[in-house]
Amino acid sequence: MAIKPTPSTTTPHPPTFPAHTFAKLAPPTYLTAHLTSKGGPIRPSGRSPTQFRTPTCHAGSLTHAHGSAVVRCGDTAVVCGVRGEILRAEDVADYRPKAVEEEERVDMEMHSFQKVTKEKREDSEEMACLGLLVPNLELATGCSPTHLPGGPPSTLAQTLSQRILTLLHTSNLLSIHDLRIWFRPPASPPTRQGQEHEVMGEEEEMAKAEVKAFWVLYIDILFISLDGNPFDAACLALLAALRNTRLPRAWYDADRELVLCSDDPAESKQLHLYDMPVPLSFGVFEGDEEAKGKKWILADMDGFEEGLCRENITIVVGEEKRVVRIEKDGGGSFGGRDMRGLVELAGQRRMEWIMILRNGLP
Repeated sequence: MAIKPTPSTTTPHPPTFPAHTFAKLAPPTYLTAHLTSKGGPIRPSGRSPTQFRTPTCHAGSLTHAHGSAVVRCGDTAVVCGVRGEILRAEDVADYRPKAVEEEERVDMEMHSFQKVTKEKREDSEEMACLGLLVPNLELATGCSPTHLPGGPPSTLAQTLSQRILTLLHTSNLLSIHDLRIWFRPPASPPTRQGQEHEVMGEEEEMAKAEVKAFWVLYIDILFISLDGNPFDAACLALLAALRNTRLPRAWYDADRELVLCSDDPAESKQLHLYDMPVPLSFGVFEGDEEAKGKKWILADMDGFEEGLCRENITIVVGEEKRVVRIEKDGGGSFGGRDMRGLVELAGQRRMEWIMILRNGLP
């Protein structure tokens, strides 16, 4: 006698996927599901939309460079080295030597703030004209699957290098006084005339002093690993490396017609930075159909989020929350209220970075 099989009473379960598989199959839906969760908007990394990754910094790790730093933001790690080389003034085409009396000229009618601002602008213009700052960013280090080692410079690497160069010149970060190498002739032998004539003679000798050479700063930025937001990480590493840079004492030898440098570290001089412009980048993510066109502003995007945001904003903030630069690409118009909120977040990022520099740099 045949026995009938008992029908199963268990309900079938829908197919399930691991989180990383879901993220690869439907990235926008995966991110939207996190941002529309019942517990509040949360990103796959566990951060809130406006929360940025806390950077870490280690300075002076490269012994062959005049300044260096290694910065890590999440899974993005960057190493920056600053190396100074000497450029003789006679090798610069159409260079007009600057005398000491012109260098030390003071306009008493100008307000102090206006005078400092004018000096910063003139320094940046002269450094840009002479090409004293040469940044080079390298992504072909195997830092990510899309940047294999040994390949030519990618479009992203060239774009980032140009953005960094523009920021160096527009932010008035460095003083050209630290990059000039002066030649001051020895004072003339003392004469038997009066003291007034001797003072006039000394002024004439000082007026003959001129710039004989410049320091050219070659800034090499290499990515060890890349997980989104390369511009912010590169700029943070650059700022830390410049703050760590010490240039040897250099002077012009008139007998040899050469510029000589001291090998005594105690005689080296640290670069003077006018400000500490810190960037913070944002992405605007538009949800899928279920989110009904809602938008979220994501601070300090990782690699997964960058591929889903069509609108990017970078705000560079200096001292006292002064907006140094704003860059925006893609998307439509952006409201003033939202922009003020982003500036406030960028100011918080700068304060955090200042504290990290004070605690992490020698």
